Amino acid sequence: MPSTPASPAPAARAGGLISRTGLAYYPVALVARLPFAMMVIGVLTLVVTARESVELGGLTSAMVGLGVACVGPLIGAAADRFGQRPTLLIAGAANSVLLGLLAWLAFGDAPIWLVFAAAFLSGATVPQISPMSRSRLVTIIQGELPLARRSRTMSTALAYESAADEVIFVFGPVIVGVLATAWGAWAPVAGAAVLTVLFVSAFALHRTSAPAKSSEERAATLAPAAELGRPALLVTVLGILSVGLFFGSMLTALTAFMQDRGAAEQAGIVYGVMGVGSAIFAIGVAILPPRFTLRARWPVFALLIVSGAVLLQTADDLPRMLLSLALMGIGIGPLLVTLYSFGAHRSPEGRSATVMSMLGSALMVGQSAAAAITGAVAEQAGTRAALLLPLGAALLALLSGIANVALTPAAERLALRTGPIPLD
Repeated sequence: MPSTPASPAPAARAGGLISRTGLAYYPVALVARLPFAMMVIGVLTLVVTARESVELGGLTSAMVGLGVACVGPLIGAAADRFGQRPTLLIAGAANSVLLGLLAWLAFGDAPIWLVFAAAFLSGATVPQISPMSRSRLVTIIQGELPLARRSRTMSTALAYESAADEVIFVFGPVIVGVLATAWGAWAPVAGAAVLTVLFVSAFALHRTSAPAKSSEERAATLAPAAELGRPALLVTVLGILSVGLFFGSMLTALTAFMQDRGAAEQAGIVYGVMGVGSAIFAIGVAILPPRFTLRARWPVFALLIVSGAVLLQTADDLPRMLLSLALMGIGIGPLLVTLYSFGAHRSPEGRSATVMSMLGSALMVGQSAAAAITGAVAEQAGTRAALLLPLGAALLALLSGIANVALTPAAERLALRTGPIPLD
């Protein structure tokens, strides 16, 4: 009896990425990452109002970042092992409860260490939407699209993801300000909890969420955890960390700059000049020619940020500040796309969500740490000293890009020369 013909492989099906995800996926994934963008500044606003201490507010926000850094990669590892759906549903439910607990403790008579503990646990349970969205799209592109279509689709998808993050992190603080002004300091944290319940759950239940694998499937498809420590992957994490350091130091130094001019509340609007430009140029990465390789893009885009940060040191008025922010925006968005592309290429088999969570956590911890350090420098040594820190972060991004040139082995460059985005 003749054998039944095998079903066509997923890659043989017609249609592109959107036909596999559905249009509804993108707004759901966009709004689902909004609570993450609201959390740090929302917690800061909450604690400053409840405890009447900027110092305690800053420390509590830092505890949120510390929780993300310590546990975020473990949430990614759990998603790789047990599937995104159960991992996100559990994390989202826990995060919503802990955010409510944090607001109650902050306005109550609880000792501050309990507030810090609740903030740490709130960060530790943050659903890793951005990393997991990238992981889903990368998996679909690499596993279901024809090889000839992967190059442009991969670049476009990662550019979109970086632009989405930029938009969320620009408008997240604005939403916090609106909610806090309209209903009080508790409203942004409560709003983040509600959005987590609704949209994180919708993202978790979406059909793109791959089912959990059996122990036999995991053994066959899950690379050893030791591969997460490869130098080429770690230098990518360092590159993302430097971007987080830049974000945190730049926003805080800009706030000090605007405060000196009696308009600290306008810092977010001015910062948007860099954020909007960054999002536009991140999307533009999709049209760059393949001969402009990832290995070359990293130092080139980092050099643009360094140039803007050098100009920043001469910013004595708002027009020059805006010019430096615009120049840095040209480099920062494309650099993020490049770094996440490296992360996608260098993810060990079966550990895509883990790697993307490592990168997302590095971005968050860099932002939180730099914000705290830059705030202290601005208070103790003045705004001019604080403006040096974004330059230091930009130089770290450039140096890590140069190190990446040496750490990209010839075999990897050759293997991916015709892959989704050529490394060399």
